[in-house]
Amino acid sequence: MSIAPRPDQTWPDRLGENRRQDVTATISRLRAELEAQQQFIREQSAALAHSRKIFDRASEAARIGVWECDLADEALTWTDQVYDLFDIPRGAPLDRQNLLTFYTPESLRLLHERRGRAIAERGGFSLDAEIITAKGRHRWIRITATVECENGAPVRIFGMKQDVTEEKILSDRLRHLAEFDVMTGLANRTTFQAHLETLGKDEAAPAPFSALLLIDLDGFKQINDQFGHALGDECLKEAAQRLQTVCASARLVARIGGDEFAVLLDAGLSDRAVEMTAERIVAAIRQPIQRSLWSFKMGASVGIARIGTRQVSELFTQADAALYAAKAGGRDTFRVFTSDMMNAVPPPVVLPTGQERRRFRSARAS
Repeated sequence: MSIAPRPDQTWPDRLGENRRQDVTATISRLRAELEAQQQFIREQSAALAHSRKIFDRASEAARIGVWECDLADEALTWTDQVYDLFDIPRGAPLDRQNLLTFYTPESLRLLHERRGRAIAERGGFSLDAEIITAKGRHRWIRITATVECENGAPVRIFGMKQDVTEEKILSDRLRHLAEFDVMTGLANRTTFQAHLETLGKDEAAPAPFSALLLIDLDGFKQINDQFGHALGDECLKEAAQRLQTVCASARLVARIGGDEFAVLLDAGLSDRAVEMTAERIVAAIRQPIQRSLWSFKMGASVGIARIGTRQVSELFTQADAALYAAKAGGRDTFRVFTSDMMNAVPPPVVLPTGQERRRFRSARAS
């Protein structure tokens, strides 16, 4: 609404008054806009602070921190969670060369390798690394990194570090259950088969081992039937421990069945060295097992197949035939495979499941 001019005002006076009114209105409008903007900024700041608080809490709960490294001088910037991962006081000065000493040698090697490749390729990397913190704790951290470039040149690298120690422990436990026999701690049949199959992967390369030994415990069935499974399990554990001791330098010692074991001996052993290993196995298993007031004796029959073939099934069949020969020869002894042994091996018995029963099973049960 315009203000009526006073009768005594001249035209220039009235023009000046209108201008002052316009300026006042503009100032009022600008003040209102400024106040609205300031209110918006306050609201955004509050929302940002709230989001930061949520992020910090989530990062702390997930044990994830953010880090950045300036490639020009290797200056580091860490969030509080990264300090916590290394058990370093928050805000303490960071020296990258000193911090690298927290990594185990293998993890440090992988970190150098992948970081260098990422910088060279202007890319990124991820790595699960093992560290020993400032307080001496062993911890696994997952590092993710991205290289940032300016004008095509890498200038900084940044990413996240997360505590994955519990995940690593669980993964190791699951892998152990998948690869090792729970009762004896030896490799299981799956792991044995995987090692055995390396024989046929590259026939042009030297054989990865020198001999396969199959071992069957003599007298175990009688102990297990007469004294129960608990004592039978103790006998299996003791036999496994003795095998590990005798074959400490072997490529693999595995439990592949109830009372059946297998040993893969390293490459380069002579015939006599292989036979001496079998002799020590028989002698070790023959020693009495003491449990409370009871003393038990078992024996070991051992079949040996030297690496003359790169066919896995053929090698196993040869060791199986030699084991049958050791059983037929009186048990508690070993035999080295010879081609004439195949004539004495009974035909395999096929189970309802389609699996082939071990050739010597009928001899063992007798």
